Amino acid sequence: MTETEIKTELELEQWLKENCYPMHSYSINGNFIYEGCGIENNGGLYQWYYTERGEKRVLEYFATEKDAVQYALKTIKEDEHANRNFIGMYKSDQEVEQILSELIKRGIEYWTDKIPYGGMNDWRTRIFVIGCGIKNAQDLIKDE
Repeated sequence: MTETEIKTELELEQWLKENCYPMHSYSINGNFIYEGCGIENNGGLYQWYYTERGEKRVLEYFATEKDAVQYALKTIKEDEHANRNFIGMYKSDQEVEQILSELIKRGIEYWTDKIPYGGMNDWRTRIFVIGCGIKNAQDLIKDE
C-alpha cells in the first residue's frame, strides 16, 4: 500500500507496522499508550491528540477520518524519533562498541545517545535501530 492510498486508521496502523514503526508512542486504531499522540473519533469529529500522564490535549480537529489519517501520517513521518526501535541501554563503553560493531557489520542503521540514568555520575548509552533494521537485530535486544 502506498502512502497516498492510506485513508483509514486501520490502513495507517498496517503501514506503520509494515514499516517497523514502534506503536508504543502512537494510538492509531485504538491501541493503548501511556504517552504520545493518537487519533480519536469523538462524536464524528476526528481528533489528533497528545497524552502524557493521563492528561489528554487535543492538538487538531478533522471532519473526516481520511484527513486525520493523512495528517497523522505526515506528522509521524516528520518525527525523526518515530521509527527508532529501542534495543538496549548500556553502562559499559565496551559493550556499546560490541553492539555497534555488530550493527555496522549487519548494515543496520542505528542511533545512540547518552543520558544521566542514575544522576550526573551514572551515564548510560541508549541504542536504537532505525525502522525495519529491527528485524535483523532481534538477537541484540537487551532484556532488562
